[in-house]
Amino acid sequence: MKELKELNVGMIGYKFMGKAHSNAYAKVNMFFDADATVVRKAICGREESALREAAQRFGWRETETDWKRLASRKDIDIVDINAPSCFHKEMAIFAANEGKHVLCEKPLAFTTADAREIVEAAQKSGVRHQVGFNYRFAPAVQVIRQLITSGRLGKIYHFRGHYLQDFIIDPEFPKVWRLDKSVAGSGALGDLGAHVIDLARFLVGDVKRVSGISKTFISERPLPEGMTGLSGRASQDAPRAAVDVDDATSFIGEFECGALLQIEATRFAAGHKNNLSFEINGSKGSVRFSLERICELQYFDAGSDEGLQGFATISVTEGIHPYAGNWWPAGHVYGYEHTLVHEVYEFVQSVANGGAASPDFVDGLKCTQIMEAVDLSIARGAWVDVDSL
Repeated sequence: MKELKELNVGMIGYKFMGKAHSNAYAKVNMFFDADATVVRKAICGREESALREAAQRFGWRETETDWKRLASRKDIDIVDINAPSCFHKEMAIFAANEGKHVLCEKPLAFTTADAREIVEAAQKSGVRHQVGFNYRFAPAVQVIRQLITSGRLGKIYHFRGHYLQDFIIDPEFPKVWRLDKSVAGSGALGDLGAHVIDLARFLVGDVKRVSGISKTFISERPLPEGMTGLSGRASQDAPRAAVDVDDATSFIGEFECGALLQIEATRFAAGHKNNLSFEINGSKGSVRFSLERICELQYFDAGSDEGLQGFATISVTEGIHPYAGNWWPAGHVYGYEHTLVHEVYEFVQSVANGGAASPDFVDGLKCTQIMEAVDLSIARGAWVDVDSL
């Protein structure tokens, strides 16, 4: 058995995504024959007591309360950024300039200009860089990409997708950081829509133009006393503050290949906890996927015999399916957390072998560019060409 190089990870953030990323680093060498051994070296956050608890719970060896000190450490190879969105630009550029490989959660940046600066810093430094679009790594999504690239769906006509949640539908739900534009950058579009946009690009291609509409249904909310992940709490007499991000955004568009695009992102879809779904229609068939049924995809073959046509439900759990063979026997299901293990595995491989990571910061830039074009189209009430930004 060959001796593997160790890659020391320094992670900035320790709440919802910090927990998800920690689990991925813990599992990657257990289930995958990666070309390097991942070491959870140091975890960084501002609240020292909570940070120590997270380090112990998530298996990190050391703690840091200064992210610049963490990113400057000579014993850190990878900097993982899952802090709130407003910190991504400064942290990613600083880490890249320190010669660290960078895995950054989405959205990469608030604006196209900021995203370009991040890309330039990463490319100039020569480090590997990846954005946390983990849903690319669901085995079903990988199979769908294979169906498209092999021509099984023929010429693509439509991508329609949505990401539906309901966690802020209560008007008394507090104004957590995800509802603060200065911290999150945007609401449903940046948090949820970004994932669907990336899947659309990954599966169909670049987007040419867009036209959107958005709505903030609850204009003010109580300020929180505390928050973690997707939850928060506020007292009955808490002061209220204006909500300055979108609760829901929908847009249509056109791909460079000529296919049509429809995307909806909302946090006001009662009964939907985390419903990311899409359908792609082509000249030879169609596919459907829903995150809430992550181990399945539905495939329609237009070439089937007349009278026997229909959507077939395929269990994407067999060893021949991408990533699935690293987990359990066929039919033994996997879940959300496994997509992040796959994501980390691919990034570790790119760092260990010097290859390009995917999705990289350029993909993050393209996603930001589309979101900015959507916002601009809403402000103008007109179509916006994505490449004009």
